[in-house]
Amino acid sequence: MQVHFQNISRSFPGVQALSDVSFEVASGACHALLGENGAGKSTLGKILAGLYRPESGQIALDGRPVQFHSPREAMRAGVGIVHQELVFCPDLSIAENLCLHDLPSRGWWLDRAKLRDRARTLLARVRLDVDVDARLGTLSLAQEQLVQIAAAVGLGARVLVFDEPTSSLGRAETDNLFQLIRALQAEGTTILYVSHRLEEIFALCQTATILRDGRHVATRPIGELDPQGIVRLMVGRNVDAVDVGTPVQSMGPPRIRVRRLSLPGRFTNVNLELRSGEIVGLAGLVGAGRTELGETLTGLHPDYTGELEVDGNAIRIRSPRQALKLGIGLIPEDRKRQGLVLGMSVRENSTLSILDRLRGWLGKLNRSQEFQIAESARQRLAIRTPDVETVVSTLSGGNQQKVVFARGLATGCRVLVVDEPTRGVDVGAKREIHELIIALARDGTAILLISSDLPELLALSHRLVVLRRGRVVAEIPQSEATEERVAGAMTGVESMALTSMPT
Repeated sequence: MQVHFQNISRSFPGVQALSDVSFEVASGACHALLGENGAGKSTLGKILAGLYRPESGQIALDGRPVQFHSPREAMRAGVGIVHQELVFCPDLSIAENLCLHDLPSRGWWLDRAKLRDRARTLLARVRLDVDVDARLGTLSLAQEQLVQIAAAVGLGARVLVFDEPTSSLGRAETDNLFQLIRALQAEGTTILYVSHRLEEIFALCQTATILRDGRHVATRPIGELDPQGIVRLMVGRNVDAVDVGTPVQSMGPPRIRVRRLSLPGRFTNVNLELRSGEIVGLAGLVGAGRTELGETLTGLHPDYTGELEVDGNAIRIRSPRQALKLGIGLIPEDRKRQGLVLGMSVRENSTLSILDRLRGWLGKLNRSQEFQIAESARQRLAIRTPDVETVVSTLSGGNQQKVVFARGLATGCRVLVVDEPTRGVDVGAKREIHELIIALARDGTAILLISSDLPELLALSHRLVVLRRGRVVAEIPQSEATEERVAGAMTGVESMALTSMPT
């Protein structure tokens, strides 16, 4: 099915998201949609899928003008979307979420046997093996993303919008998704693919459209583009790689030391040290226990066993509040559920963790100081918003991520666990976040960097620790780390990785 966008415009309070955007997507093509955060990519995809309506302009499918007032209308016309963020019901089962649009019935009753069978069939397409009766909220973020993909594919859509589909996926899951997308193309499905990962664009797409500041910049065959050229079109300038440098030479005792740290069903007997000024990368496949380890260090899983020391003192961390008092902070993987209060402003979110410090006599909040902290963070992190009173839910994903960092910076933590810091972030903002992480380390912060992006880990880490099935299987210094060696340790392919076990 051919898609034609003609003079599409859409604005939100204080932001012109799209301005007079026109281009065509060929039937059966995988068409990339690229641009910085706030360029209008997700807005355009949501207009196509019926979540938003354009203020002006027209969409045509196979030459026939269409106007969708809801996602249901778009689905009936053969258009589906895989969202970057979770849009399902976490308290319903996986099977119920997958079939919400068409629940099978037997008379007046829900046909649960048919429901389960249909859900298993859908999950098989994305190679996700989970109990379909389990509550969706018990899954990892990556597994939730795969469930969303399964649901969208299961609708039999002739046009599918993929909005950052691999942002939560590891290497193996991404490879499976690529096979699925190629199979869908072979069946004639048209794909509009939104991603900040340029290597994915060159692996999957035949054509790319670049947006900048809500305007159409170019639509070209992928063979006429290279990564540097795409970046220049996206941001209007060259973006160079960052240099992490070497860790400070006079490192003192570890900020955090753990011995035989275990969390039932998540990870076992982990030994790890984080030193001042050092960035330690934590690598592993989805389900290896990376996120759970970081959450344990920041007080989210008090039922751990093993020894934990902070600045040389044996400590039992029982809550995030206690962790913050000890100088340990978290930039969480899921910004919308764990990192932000979407209905609050940039100012309120930026200072949420330090309200006690901002209260004076009789508990009155110092609004002036709160504003100064938020405004300073807005300028330092280049958060694209008219002012700090803007409601966070109206910001793009990348700018929301910067607000999460703003709150982390406000705490002034000496240890920072950073989980998927550039998930769904464009190349320009990605560099800014990388530079921020490096600057924090140079100022003496100990950083545990968790990422599914191997090039990111290799670029930023002074040392890499690899988890596989909840156990540390390798510890690799920066000078010896390669993508092949780390991937080998993650997957257990010994011929690819001669692991160096920590003591």
